[in-house]
This record gives sequence, C-alpha cells and structure tokens, in this order.
Amino acid sequence: MIKPTCEDTFLLKHRDLKNGYHSLTFQSYSRVKQCRPGQFVHVQLPGCDIFFRRAFSVAAVDLEKRQIEIILKVFGRGSKALSALHREDRVNMLGPLGVPFRMPRKKEKTVIVAGGVGFPPLMFLATSMVARGYDPKNIEFFYGGRTAADIIERSRIKKLGVNFHPVTEDGSLGVKGLVTEPVEEFIVDRKRSEVKLYGCGPEGMLKATNDLGVRLGVGGQISLEAPMPCGVGICLGCVVPLTAGGHARVCCDGPVFEIGEVAL
Repeated sequence: MIKPTCEDTFLLKHRDLKNGYHSLTFQSYSRVKQCRPGQFVHVQLPGCDIFFRRAFSVAAVDLEKRQIEIILKVFGRGSKALSALHREDRVNMLGPLGVPFRMPRKKEKTVIVAGGVGFPPLMFLATSMVARGYDPKNIEFFYGGRTAADIIERSRIKKLGVNFHPVTEDGSLGVKGLVTEPVEEFIVDRKRSEVKLYGCGPEGMLKATNDLGVRLGVGGQISLEAPMPCGVGICLGCVVPLTAGGHARVCCDGPVFEIGEVAL
C-alpha cells in the first residue's frame, strides 16, 4: 500500500472550460506515478476561511513533468475559490487517496458511462487503458449531460480513438435522452460476460448505471461522490450502506465499488 503525501504544489495552467467547468493543472507533484484512475486528491483551499479540504478526482497526469490535472465545476464556496486561482498560486495537496478502478481484461468490451463532474476519472481511465496498449475501438465512452454545454473536453476524448457516444437530455448533442438508455441498448446485443461497465456521475445517473449492471448481470465498477471532510476515513462523513449489510466509507473503502455492492 502506497502512503499518501501532503505537499505544496503550484498552479501551472488554468483553463476555463465554460458552463462553470474549470481545468487546473498543478506542477511539481511528487506522486504522479502513484496516481491511478478513480483515485482522488484532497486539496486545501488557499487564502480563505474554509477549513476542510475538498476532494477532486484525478483527471490526468504527466509523469515526466510531474503534473497533475483536476477538473471541477463551480457548485459552492470551495469550488468557487479554486476556480479563482491563477498561475503560480500555491495549494497543498494530500494524496493520492482512495481505491482505484480495476482494469478490465484486454479482450473485454469496456463500456464507460460518464456524467457531469463524474467525467474526469473516467477520462483518466480511458487514457490509461490506451496508454497500456488496449484497443481504443474496444472502449465505448458514453457521456451524458443536460445540454451540449455539459459535454466538455469532447475533442480530447475523441483524440484517444475510443468510440464516443454523447447523449443530451435536450438533444442538442448526440442522442436525445438519458445516457443509460443507449448504454442498455448497446449491452443487450452483446455477451454479458464479455462486457465491463464503469460509471461515475450524478446520483441519479449512477444509480441507474448500477441498477442496469445488476439487472443485466454485467460486472464492473462505479465511483461514488460524497462529502469527504477528512478524506482518510476518520470523520465518517461519507458513509454509505452496503447491499450485503453494514456500511463503507467512500473515501477509503472507495470511492470505487463493485456494481451492486452499494445500496444506492
């Protein structure tokens, strides 16, 4: 088990992705080689009175340059403070934390279901798979949002060579409807044992993805989002019930869980 570190990093690049989304790339992060898709970092907010750190999934890393990227959407005071950072601003970062995704077998059909701020760890998963020699045409990347403005970094996903399926509720981009609808249509025509399902996104979408996997008998994993005041399992602020009974802490027992493992 790799021990996380707590260290200062400096903002190298800040990109405004529009519609409240921001990409922040930090440099001189010593633990980039230990970061795995699905893991997160706990960021201390600089220059404000917010005491608790904020958890953000790792969106990408550059191993040679020791850079780490997170992608956030402004929801509250914490994300707003981070969205106001400028180049060379310093933040303190604890990580990498949490249980990562387990890579599928190379011959399995990988079905990724992303939505909202659940998109970054799944982009990191797809990027890591391609870098490891997986056939990108064996990766189906379904990405859902309310409108086209919610489907960010689409050119970046397409550059990976994966099969990209945008889905919007208003029909402004790709298929119209909920993202789990075309996902189900895709899976039912295939041998279930050869499909692996991965999901991360808003609560409703995540529950639908989990239920779909259980109902169709498709294995895979989902990454949960939850308030994580401490990030290391002490405060119990992110506890979720398990289907087999008992509870789990999202920050250290997750955030990645098996399909059907958590009672959503």
